[in-house]
Amino acid sequence: MSFYEPMHCRLDAFTALRDELVDLETTDGLVRAAVAVSMHEMDPDEADPLRVMTMLDDLADQVRGRVVGDSPRALLAHAHHVLFEEARFRGNLGDYDNPANSYLPRVLKTRLGLPILLTLVYKAVLERLDIPTFGINAPSHFLAAVPAVAVGSISSQRDDLALIDPFCGGKLLSRSEAVHRIAMNADGDMLLDENVDLLPLATHKQWLIRIITNLHMGFDRRGQVDDSRAMSEMIWLVEQEG
Repeated sequence: MSFYEPMHCRLDAFTALRDELVDLETTDGLVRAAVAVSMHEMDPDEADPLRVMTMLDDLADQVRGRVVGDSPRALLAHAHHVLFEEARFRGNLGDYDNPANSYLPRVLKTRLGLPILLTLVYKAVLERLDIPTFGINAPSHFLAAVPAVAVGSISSQRDDLALIDPFCGGKLLSRSEAVHRIAMNADGDMLLDENVDLLPLATHKQWLIRIITNLHMGFDRRGQVDDSRAMSEMIWLVEQEG
């Protein structure tokens, strides 16, 4: 365990992140780590892991209360209705670079966020319903994957997983549709390399580092040098201890 004291990151955020890394391989551990990242800028009352967990529990309870039995297809269908039609979680296309899109407590409040944070909300809710959910660490666009049995029989699935895009209202994607979305923003040379897996499963460590990296790049584009360096310190911490 490192006792490095950051020069740019808020100490309480850095310490909270370090404390959560021990449970990073659990979904709730990843959620709490994402909340810790948000503590760099957010007030403690809003960036409260217990409050975030309660919000996720409430969303899952709304779904569970509408389904008799444990049918994955029924649970997934109602989860999509609750998350994307009633709560209206969606991508923030109008203000994409806003750091709030990467702060989980704010995403839960505004229902707006980046693909990777919306996928985290999706995963946290679905796994409370006993539906295994994975992150797809695609270049330029983060996606979710669930067992294909939960959505019925569709073609072009990878390893019996169905691809879901929480950024676009929970749209179900074929592999070719997912690759097309990646192609709109990714490096063209990468797309031509047959050895590159365009739809790799994300480890929780990769997931968390990508959340922080998005903030790092966003702060850099906005000229917020100290905040960008703070994110570099958080990335270092996850790489060392995650």
